[in-house]
Amino acid sequence: MERKVEEFKRLLDIMDELREKCPWDKKQTLESLRKLTIEETYELGDAILKNDLQEIKKELGDIMLHIAFYAKIGSEKGAFDMGDVLEGINEKLIYRHPHIFGDVDVDGSADKVAENWEALKLKEKGGNKRVLEGVPAAMPALVKANRIQEKVRGVGFDWEYKEQVWDKVKEEVDELSVEINKADKDKMEAEFGDLLFAVVNAARLYDIDPEAALERTNLKFIKRFNYLESKTLLQGKSLHDMSLAEMDEIWEEAKKEE
Repeated sequence: MERKVEEFKRLLDIMDELREKCPWDKKQTLESLRKLTIEETYELGDAILKNDLQEIKKELGDIMLHIAFYAKIGSEKGAFDMGDVLEGINEKLIYRHPHIFGDVDVDGSADKVAENWEALKLKEKGGNKRVLEGVPAAMPALVKANRIQEKVRGVGFDWEYKEQVWDKVKEEVDELSVEINKADKDKMEAEFGDLLFAVVNAARLYDIDPEAALERTNLKFIKRFNYLESKTLLQGKSLHDMSLAEMDEIWEEAKKEE
């Protein structure tokens, strides 16, 4: 524990010095750091998907730097410092875990913990907080859909049986088909969104992370397409000059290589 505390203090001391002496660090604002923080978060996400523990450690360090940076700017503005940030999260964790730090019984259920967490959030700010208020507007749509569904589930707005969701998915497919036949692009987009939302809901009900599932497919497609492209170049050909049947043949080879 002593080493952890010492290294954290060292990071804050380094941040103080950089903010005082480095032209680039002195220039940064909360707004200018935002896009860099988003980039670092995506890089951490990539490392997690690859299960690269050393890369995860590195990316966590980068994000820790950003947290220290924001806290430093906050202290300069007289708004908050790192102590305030840490005190805030510590108090929040204690408050939202009454089954650990209080006398609430959740019967060892992770679902009950999640439901209780959302209920406690609603009690904050005088009980006037709305269920979906905490969903960031800038969150990517797929992740946002998943979080919306998780949050409304916390107040009991959910299917009685998970199998029921497939009727909703089929309903949305049918409604999309109707709009496709009408060739109304705006309504097609709306119905396509409804279908995607229903599929994300199905993923949630079956305890599948839709973002991770889609990224897994993205990586699989990239791997197969790279194989196709490499094999084509080795044959002295160009993808532009190949028929779809020829490309499909190599694509099937790529699938067998997995």
